[in-house]
Amino acid sequence: MAPDMDLALLTSLLLMLGVLCQWLAWRMRLPAILPLLLVGLLLGPALNLLDPDAFLGDLLFPVISLGVAIILFEGSLTLHFADVRNIHGIIRNLTSLGVLVTWAVMGAAAHYIVGLDWQLSLLFGALVSVTGPTVIVPMLRSIQPTARIANVLRWEGILVDPIGAVLAVLLFEMIVTGQQGESWLEFGKVVVMGTVWGVAGGAALGQVLKRHFFPDYLETYAGLAMVLLVFTSSNALGQESGLVAVTVMGVVLANMKDVNIEELMSFKEHLTVVLISMLFILLAARLDINQLISIGLPALAVLAVGLFVARPLSVLVSSIGTGVTWKEGALLAWIAPRGIVAAAISSLFALKLEGQVENADLIVPLTFVMIIGTVVIHGLTAGRFAQWLGLSRRGEQGVLIASSNKVALVLGEALLANGIKVKVVDNRREGLQQARMKGMESFFGNPLSEHADRFMELAGYTHLFAVSRNPEANAMVCARHRYDFGQARVFSVQPSSMDETDTREGLVTGLRTNILFDREASWSKLASLIGQGAKVRSTPLTEEYDFEAYCASQDKHAIKLFALDSRGKLRVFSSQSEFEPEPGWTVISLAIEPDKGTRVES
Repeated sequence: MAPDMDLALLTSLLLMLGVLCQWLAWRMRLPAILPLLLVGLLLGPALNLLDPDAFLGDLLFPVISLGVAIILFEGSLTLHFADVRNIHGIIRNLTSLGVLVTWAVMGAAAHYIVGLDWQLSLLFGALVSVTGPTVIVPMLRSIQPTARIANVLRWEGILVDPIGAVLAVLLFEMIVTGQQGESWLEFGKVVVMGTVWGVAGGAALGQVLKRHFFPDYLETYAGLAMVLLVFTSSNALGQESGLVAVTVMGVVLANMKDVNIEELMSFKEHLTVVLISMLFILLAARLDINQLISIGLPALAVLAVGLFVARPLSVLVSSIGTGVTWKEGALLAWIAPRGIVAAAISSLFALKLEGQVENADLIVPLTFVMIIGTVVIHGLTAGRFAQWLGLSRRGEQGVLIASSNKVALVLGEALLANGIKVKVVDNRREGLQQARMKGMESFFGNPLSEHADRFMELAGYTHLFAVSRNPEANAMVCARHRYDFGQARVFSVQPSSMDETDTREGLVTGLRTNILFDREASWSKLASLIGQGAKVRSTPLTEEYDFEAYCASQDKHAIKLFALDSRGKLRVFSSQSEFEPEPGWTVISLAIEPDKGTRVES
């Protein structure tokens, strides 16, 4: 990445590096921000291979501004008023009292340890008072705490992200208007302008989506264009009011009735991944290594205050009267990684305040030390800490079954009988009632919906079985949740007939879905066997009665479902499975009793 490298080549290399960082984070179950920042630090201050100011020139500030606007809008789309009304106890307190405690403690630390003035210190406190789902969710997958802890942390991240962003934006506007010699009245005008423009933009975009003013393929593009237009036009009408506008716009849109924003959210999520990947490599590359060294000890001291004072105090105050045990409080106090909002907004604010506010350039390195420190320290230690406290679900196994038809319920019973917990998700209340009567957990809703993404608890569930009669629905469910479970643990039942589903199988293959059981075990065949009284059998394997002998003794219509290895680990038979059960394993199958005739549909 030499300074004279072709701009197009440099851009494509950065995009590829972003992809590799995202992939590495996915494979290692780390927040993506960590490898992105480390790559940026390596390319920029460490090796001097990338100079973002030379790379983008005058476009640096507009690119970062637009990127932050989209990130704030995408984050505010998750803030539903119903969620705020319905939360209670520790979650409510963490997103209100907890934010205030963290803000005050971290602001005081920045003022007294680093020497920032109070305005900058409080701005820094607001920036690092938020966690965010993009860093929390990957960490929860790695730590695997109990469902109660996972639920608290997940909801805290979802709700506190836009709340902290709004607080930081308001403080920034206060600093800007104050530095320009303007009064609190001018600050109020900026906030009112952004709010009014955001409400108008959100209402307008909501009507566009509700009335399908544009064809489907143009709706997401129109949404992006309107968001950027609201941001830039608000800034033009009221200086620096654009960030308030896009944040309010997202909240308005998220709470409008009868407006489907799933496609818009999906598009924004994909766009945000690209923006984050590019943005954070560039932002980290802009860091001054000498500046990092010069504030090294004070920054580490501020990090220590965040780890050992601010977060524990925040959790302590928030947990009073909520029934949280001391062990749960201790674990909550040790999981608070900072992420995307802090990094993006701090960099933008530092750029805007350069030359106006003394020591404004220290905000970015301080924030990045907090991000890297909390992600690394919490990521490396929280899992063992959870195990020591007895609050870890590592080693647990569970299967999420999408559908509540008779095939799904029989599979669920077979799993439960062998010690594997089961959750059934469907929008058929009758089927879910049957599942609950059989001892399974249930979730009412469409597994493809945003509602399921936000409310369905997946802690402790390791596999997904899509068992609908509709192969397209199965493929889409698997595609949507393959990142939650991992590609190798997502399975779809074979459609009814191989003859009628050549094209459907192509869809399944194209979406990288593993076929559940063997290719002859179609939904119709499974249903036919169940209708004829087929039973689930569990067969232990021994040295004398090994897997080869087991297969030879089985009826030709019997279907091998799954196996439990010698450690009790679930292994699913599928067309892609490569394991062979050994002595000490248990094989679970579906078969007709020997004295009954068999008539099986394909």
